[in-house]
Amino acid sequence: MIQKLRQALATDGLALHFQPILSLSSGLARGAEAQLRLRHSRRGLIPIGHFLPMVEQSDVIIDVGGWMLRAACTQAAALPGNFSIALALSQRHLQSGKLVKQLLEALNAVNLNPDRLELLITEAMLLDENEDTIFALKAVRGLGVRLALDHFGAGYASLTPLKRLPFSTLRLDRSLTQSLSEGGTFTAITHAAVEAGHALGCIVLADGVESAVQYELLRQVKVDEAQGSFFGAPISGPELGAMFGAV
Repeated sequence: MIQKLRQALATDGLALHFQPILSLSSGLARGAEAQLRLRHSRRGLIPIGHFLPMVEQSDVIIDVGGWMLRAACTQAAALPGNFSIALALSQRHLQSGKLVKQLLEALNAVNLNPDRLELLITEAMLLDENEDTIFALKAVRGLGVRLALDHFGAGYASLTPLKRLPFSTLRLDRSLTQSLSEGGTFTAITHAAVEAGHALGCIVLADGVESAVQYELLRQVKVDEAQGSFFGAPISGPELGAMFGAV
């Protein structure tokens, strides 16, 4: 798989698909999360989840991450100025020492306002308090690029990272979203997470919205934004441009 990725980088064999992010107050899309796909001659586009664990053990993830930054910035530049693109980082890429340089090159290549790009970080990536990680994240924030704490509630569910680093968004894990319909304690936990995120100045986004019931409950607990299959499947760059590019 690693060799296939190296070939894909050299032969236009990678693609991004985009999961729209909607504002729950207006019902309008305000951005999208970029998700990597590998082009396969027989299987079509393979989602990143099928090969990511293996790839994260290799330095090829750094080159893949750089490609994703360039592709995401190029896509964002073709969309309205209020539309942003979110992109997940790997820990290996974050600690590589190459992230900031790649980020600057990607932004400058299309003259993109940095705050239209948001990088997703998981709490697990911050547990070892690696100095390279903290330095890189502060450098990224210094460029004006936004940071989001991803998969909140999947395991650790600590607000400490939000106090230590200038995150713009708290992204609730899909497990919290999907437990909402069970009511009671689960709704109270989600509500508490939303209030804590707002108290720390963060936008709160819910991932994994799959039903109208979940959508309405998220509105009731004052979640700001959401994404998930309820709003449609991830779409290609050209489809995203056709849907949201005209202003």
